[in-house]
Amino acid sequence: MENLTNEEKNLIVEETIEKYAQYINPGLARYYKIAQLETVEWTSRNSSVFDIFGHEYIDCLGGFGVFNVGRNHPRIIQAVKEQLDRLPLSTRTLFNKHQADLAEMLAKITPGKLQYSFFGNSGTEAVEGAIKLARFYTGKKKLVSAQNSFHGKTMGSLSISGRDVYKKPFEPCLPETYQVPFNDVAAMEQAVDHDTAAVILEPVQGEGGINIPERNYLSQVKAICEKNGALLVLDEIQTGLGRTGKMFACEHFDVIPDIMTLAKGLGGGVLPIGAFISTPEIWKVFEDHPFIHSSTLGGNPLSCVAGIETLKILQEEHLPDQAAQKGEYVLKQLKKTQEKYSEIIQDVRGIGLLIGIQFSDPDIASLLAMEMAHRRVLVAYTLNNPTVIRIEPPLTISFEYLEKALVILNESLMSVKGIIDEIGGD
Repeated sequence: MENLTNEEKNLIVEETIEKYAQYINPGLARYYKIAQLETVEWTSRNSSVFDIFGHEYIDCLGGFGVFNVGRNHPRIIQAVKEQLDRLPLSTRTLFNKHQADLAEMLAKITPGKLQYSFFGNSGTEAVEGAIKLARFYTGKKKLVSAQNSFHGKTMGSLSISGRDVYKKPFEPCLPETYQVPFNDVAAMEQAVDHDTAAVILEPVQGEGGINIPERNYLSQVKAICEKNGALLVLDEIQTGLGRTGKMFACEHFDVIPDIMTLAKGLGGGVLPIGAFISTPEIWKVFEDHPFIHSSTLGGNPLSCVAGIETLKILQEEHLPDQAAQKGEYVLKQLKKTQEKYSEIIQDVRGIGLLIGIQFSDPDIASLLAMEMAHRRVLVAYTLNNPTVIRIEPPLTISFEYLEKALVILNESLMSVKGIIDEIGGD
């Protein structure tokens, strides 16, 4: 970047935008332009992203939960570089030490009897594996999940997700999948029966709008599952690995799932990796069929090394505790902001550094995101509830940078309010 002239940098930006329009998706190119994101990301560090011109953006989005340990953590970068020189990908025919080490680490930090892991490349792959394991173990087909849930966009994951706008164009989806309102025990009790293989839930709905259940909801769902011989699958892809102020969000609710899914932050913001994890009893069905579920690239040495270092950093740097403290601070400040802009902010809610600001209209939320991008703070609305802007920065973000982001948030809200008043006046 340092060796490029401004003219060369501008040319790279123009060419990149044009290639998006020509070869990736014209609609996506238009979206970025409308959102005032007409630049190219170039480098990153901790909670900051720098574009090709060297402009710094405060990352309050965190890759939707990818950058829990910050961007470009030097320990993870170093570990991956060293592994790259040794063995980037597995033969798939010999034992893989790094996969074994990562599985052991996960067994030690996950709650209850969760012990065995299968590694894929993404969150949606982890969910697909969890669905297959639940059906294989129980011999049943029925799957129950929640409205407004988000579990991925491959066919199985999409089928149990809870927003029709993403599902309708691809129907018929996976059969025997049912959605009930989140945080509604009565509806869950009515939906789950002896034909149910599993209930799949996010402990806290992320894309649904940062929806936090009642304290006893998950434990009551677990009891319903046990009564009917169904498994409880908890999707910790966005909520896990310190994001909510504990290593796993289910720990807030004293619930241990039968199967857990992880991804996003597991690769330390450096490499993609996902996993589903279960107990020895449930995993037994795989013993006689060790190749019934497999992945050519899943659990590769590079990604596993990144995962190992990530788990070490989360624990050694006490990042779940940091998330709890920083989240409490941000929520307190946002509650004050809500009082100031009560006519457009309906609610502020969150747990750890998974925080949502709900607006009265999705256009207001989009306008705020654009105003903040213009001031170089990155946020986004939640996929299943576009009235909610998420605040989901790396857990390593400093209080200084959180304060800067909050100042810019208030400046942006002032601009949004001015635009709304002007439109109202016209």
